[in-house]
Amino acid sequence: MKFLSEPPIIALAKRIMDPSICGLTFLAFICFYRVPWDSYLSILFIAAILFSWIISQMLRPLLNFRGGNDYSYIAVMLLGGSIFIFLIYSLFLNTQYARHLQRPIMTAWLVSMPFFLLAAHGLLHIWLKNQHQKIRLRKSVIVGATRVGYQLSCEILKDPSLLIQVEGFFDAREPNRIMPECREKVLGGFDKILPYVKAHGIQVVFIALPVGYEERMTHLLDELRDTTSSIYLVPDISGFNLIQSRVDAIHDIPVVSLLESPIQHLNAIWKAAFDFFGSICILLFISPLLVFITLIIKLSSPGPVLFKQSRYGLDGREIKVYKFRTMNVCENGPSIQQATKDDPRIYPFGAFLRKTSLDELPQFFNVVKGDMSIVGPRPHAVAHNEEYRKRIHGYMLRHKVKPGITGWAQVHGLRGETETLDKMEKRVEYDLEYLRSWTMLLDILIIIRTFGVVFQTTNAH
Repeated sequence: MKFLSEPPIIALAKRIMDPSICGLTFLAFICFYRVPWDSYLSILFIAAILFSWIISQMLRPLLNFRGGNDYSYIAVMLLGGSIFIFLIYSLFLNTQYARHLQRPIMTAWLVSMPFFLLAAHGLLHIWLKNQHQKIRLRKSVIVGATRVGYQLSCEILKDPSLLIQVEGFFDAREPNRIMPECREKVLGGFDKILPYVKAHGIQVVFIALPVGYEERMTHLLDELRDTTSSIYLVPDISGFNLIQSRVDAIHDIPVVSLLESPIQHLNAIWKAAFDFFGSICILLFISPLLVFITLIIKLSSPGPVLFKQSRYGLDGREIKVYKFRTMNVCENGPSIQQATKDDPRIYPFGAFLRKTSLDELPQFFNVVKGDMSIVGPRPHAVAHNEEYRKRIHGYMLRHKVKPGITGWAQVHGLRGETETLDKMEKRVEYDLEYLRSWTMLLDILIIIRTFGVVFQTTNAH
């Protein structure tokens, strides 16, 4: 909706702003310090513009996910600037390539880049706000004073780049059935829509009626054919537990995705590559620790070093998950008791492994095999899956992606024992939020936050 309605000149400006600022500031530094231009600068110039464009495109979903307020905006811009600095410094200024560049000048340009970008985005935001006062906005109305209709009006109000003004709502229901926030802005019933659109020159009509209003929507579309208004259907499907919903098409037939995995096509390739190479690097780095833990387990408790437990993987397929054994027993049957505080089944060193989540390190081998991901919903024992899928609505949707070693729920403190149903419901809620909002940058954010959470959480037994 946002990009569909955005005026072309503004959409273009947003997409080329970062690489343009990057290129212009680079040229400005070169000219100001009178640096002779050569092939090495040309390569750096092209690489900088390319990196800037890629990073700006990657950050767009993360910016939307974080809510779009000013502080989040600044934080995301600084994150992008940091990634840009890291890439240019690592590939050009910290290698033999730096011998062909005037490093102090390039470093000064590099460090100043995030601030130039912040200033440029700030000026664009101020300019867009001024356009609301100078440019004739597209008048719009929303048919349906529903929750989705109200949310739509709020999103339009928050985004000045759309250059749309909502005049009000149309709804034929009793006032007590209308969203309280919309009641004062209701312009009339459905019979008043056509006259109002014609009389006030309404350019955009949003139809935000529940899916059961098919006959009313058909009649309304027939009426509005007598106007030049653009008409958008905003189906009220808020009652569904949506996962990565989007509008698509199969040839000429429009289809609306309600429940879909966010990790498909190129996204699946990026995430699989990140998981595989990341896990290989991590396993090489922690190999001495793995050997040390193996020796301690063998010396402190009889039994196997590794514990293999059946879990549900992608699409609910059963997989074997590896863990360091932390108990004196290896339960993997139809009924499994979750570990609790001071559980007698846990031997002393096993308690330490569980507390620090070191018992989960062998799961990086699961990631290399392709059964798991570094980031995703934590896998539960098959017995627990069968129990909770009957008690928690939408529980099995968390298996639309590979299970992970860490996840969105875990960095919010939901680790370890879930002794009550509401705790498991909260964990599932975070898992589904992760599916709705997934990006590679969100995965990286979760990995970073995991390091701080592991040693703070007290409910991992």
